[in-house]
Amino acid sequence: MLVTRSIAALAILSYLSSCSNSGGGNQKTICDTVCLKDSIKFRDDQNKFKPYVFISAKNCNADTLRWGYVGGPKTSLSFKKYKLNKDFTSCFINDTSYAWLLFNVCETGRGYIYKLPYSKAVSFSMSSAAINGFDPKFSVAKGMVAYTDKGNILVEEMATQKKATMTFGKPIEIDLDFIHDVIDSVNITPTHIWAKVKIDNEWKELQKDITLK
Repeated sequence: MLVTRSIAALAILSYLSSCSNSGGGNQKTICDTVCLKDSIKFRDDQNKFKPYVFISAKNCNADTLRWGYVGGPKTSLSFKKYKLNKDFTSCFINDTSYAWLLFNVCETGRGYIYKLPYSKAVSFSMSSAAINGFDPKFSVAKGMVAYTDKGNILVEEMATQKKATMTFGKPIEIDLDFIHDVIDSVNITPTHIWAKVKIDNEWKELQKDITLK
């Protein structure tokens, strides 16, 4: 599931996740790792409060995440050495309630999801096990997020927060920096989940009709 964390704890986790590369698979980089020099900015200019999500760069890496809106609270978070490409980063802003930030790091292709509430009374959450459509082998319908807890594929509609799940039938060991060693490909729509998954050293095609609730 998406994990809710404090800013301090998540900063540490972000650093460790970005530096981890313990797997032995053949994962290829999915995006160009050229130096990130300019901030990546998302803002809803149609909204009078102009809610935004900004990623600033330092020393060629994503450095700090900031989000807020005019007249509202401002929040920042240290990123620690993520190598990002703006073409493999997206954001969905839902008024001044919350924003979803999705990206894949370039070194391993590992996917991340951050759910960022604009109210400081609500904790934010993240998953470093995201199944994002930036990956050419992962097809995820627009307006949806997907991730794995190593026993299931979990999906959520960003605008409504309605969810659904497809199980693998058992927990599976996955090195998320080499996710394609276990989850080869997926196709996710608001009504159906399909995935090719290695279970007990055998590739299996799993699928399920779903209803988002």
